[in-house]
Amino acid sequence: MRFLKIVFFVIGLCFWAVSAIAESVPDAWLQFLAQTKEEMLERGIDEKVWEKTYGKNTYYHPKPEVLQKDKKQAEFVLSSEDYLESLLNAKRVEKTRRQYAEMKKKYADIEKKYQVPLSYLAAFWAVETDFGHYKGHYLLADGLLNLAADERRSKFFKNELYHFLKIVQDHDLDPQNLYGSWAGAMGHFQFMPSTYEAYAVDWDGDGFADVWNSVPDALASAANYLHKLGFKPDEPWGAEVVLPWNFDFDEVGLSESNTVKQWQKLDVRLVDGNKLQFDKALKGSVIVPDGRRGRSYLVFRNFRKIMIWNRSQNYALAVGILSDVATNNKPFNFAASAHQFKPTSDEVSFIQRFSNQVLGTDLKVDGKLGVQTQAAVKKLQAKAGLPADGYPDFRFITKLKNYDPAQGFEVPLPPRKVKK
Repeated sequence: MRFLKIVFFVIGLCFWAVSAIAESVPDAWLQFLAQTKEEMLERGIDEKVWEKTYGKNTYYHPKPEVLQKDKKQAEFVLSSEDYLESLLNAKRVEKTRRQYAEMKKKYADIEKKYQVPLSYLAAFWAVETDFGHYKGHYLLADGLLNLAADERRSKFFKNELYHFLKIVQDHDLDPQNLYGSWAGAMGHFQFMPSTYEAYAVDWDGDGFADVWNSVPDALASAANYLHKLGFKPDEPWGAEVVLPWNFDFDEVGLSESNTVKQWQKLDVRLVDGNKLQFDKALKGSVIVPDGRRGRSYLVFRNFRKIMIWNRSQNYALAVGILSDVATNNKPFNFAASAHQFKPTSDEVSFIQRFSNQVLGTDLKVDGKLGVQTQAAVKKLQAKAGLPADGYPDFRFITKLKNYDPAQGFEVPLPPRKVKK
């Protein structure tokens, strides 16, 4: 009799727990879950795979920090110099040089097959996961589902969720043991699921492209991706340069390009003062990610390919600089300027709203100083009579705040006092 009481108590407790869970899950979430399940099944995901990942209909693991991270990615929030200083520290530089030397001994055949220099692979590996030390601690099933539920980028993350479930399905993996970044990036090189599906390589021949645990698979997959993007092994990514005192900042930005020969005529030089040492027919763009008072760079086609991997100019600069540093033992120290103005995320959002209203642009109000926002800043600076370097400084933001639709950016003169 006592045994039956215990059994009934346990059954009752289970029913209570299920009821409590059902009551605690918002209706909107349950609707989203049901709708997403239907979409995944229509695209070919087996219902058993869905249930293995998310159960029946009450899977609710809210991750509000994931949504916050998506809005404030370091590549877009930090100034270029601060971002680079944080990544290009002495410890990472030394580790990258050691890894590159080791990679040359072990993986020259990967470089030969995919025509991607190992120095670049070492740089990507360093920036993405510190050579596999930080591959992410978020359950991929949780992060992707939470981001897919957020309307800001729902379409993108629903597609990534589909590819994640397809990977689970095709390789019979346990979704509860698959971890990655908060954004759903996986393995040594932080491939998004769709990137894995398109470019992952089983280099070690065990039947599975294991980008989480197999270094050869991860390196070959990254090399294959860059190769398919059109990376050119015999071309540079770019270099830091100095601009002449009378440089026309209308020439800056990835939307503008000239041949090296044309940049030489404009007296653009390497940072050491020497003439540009590149093929004169090579086309490149000058960028000033922190404005005319910050560092300047001349970047070429490979820089743009790096930006397909990650759309941030700061990220692409980190990879490019680190790939150069990996191949030599020269002393290297990157220090950010202590007097640099850094717009906040709120200030960038204000600029984006202003541009949409005044210029009629369609910028996402996300607080990120991306390529499109910088292009809009250039136009606004030109209208305001400021040097159009594409970087918002204090004077520019003040101009925007004082903008009068009737007067434009012109400051009206105070009324003259009439003597009596």
